Amino acid sequence: MKRILILFAHPKFEQSKTNKALVCKVINREGVTFHDLYEHYPDFNIDVLREKKLLQQHDIVIWHHPFYWYNCPPLMKQWIDVVLEFGWAYGPDGNALKNKKCLNVITTGGSRELYCSEGNNHYSVNEFLRPFEQTARLCGMEYLPPFAVMGTHGISQPQLQRHAEQYDLLIWSLKTDAGFGALSDCSFLNDTPLLNKKNKL
Repeated sequence: MKRILILFAHPKFEQSKTNKALVCKVINREGVTFHDLYEHYPDFNIDVLREKKLLQQHDIVIWHHPFYWYNCPPLMKQWIDVVLEFGWAYGPDGNALKNKKCLNVITTGGSRELYCSEGNNHYSVNEFLRPFEQTARLCGMEYLPPFAVMGTHGISQPQLQRHAEQYDLLIWSLKTDAGFGALSDCSFLNDTPLLNKKNKL
């Protein structure tokens, strides 16, 4: 069974019903370490050695965050800047993360229709996430398509529950390495048949 590290960054987590629903569904999963960056580092003083150890202890890394100005919240960017060091995460001798899987789990207030060339945001979510994808590749990691809950300002309770169940199934699937062989042509993991099964695991 794979071990999963969820790096969670939300400066206003207590106000986010969407992220609360997602987190509550997976936080107690066996083999999952839920790591709330704002809870551990409210002063932004990140313990780099501790974070490196956490990364080394896990097979899959999830960057779970709301979409803030087409990016992640500042503490997660700080984490990337100070933890993924040259000579450790990348570079000639930087192989600590090689072959680990990683992905983004994001929430957006805007709907999918707004994130395209014809929409108000002009670019797709995947295009905005290119820096994460390239970061993963530079570190020798396998980058998977994102899991995205979009249009959160108008989401209904049944829709939210469905997304939470999909997230739970995603975690289970990643842990067991079930059905994640060929996803290069997928824009969102939400859309895969794997996460749209009617049976709940």
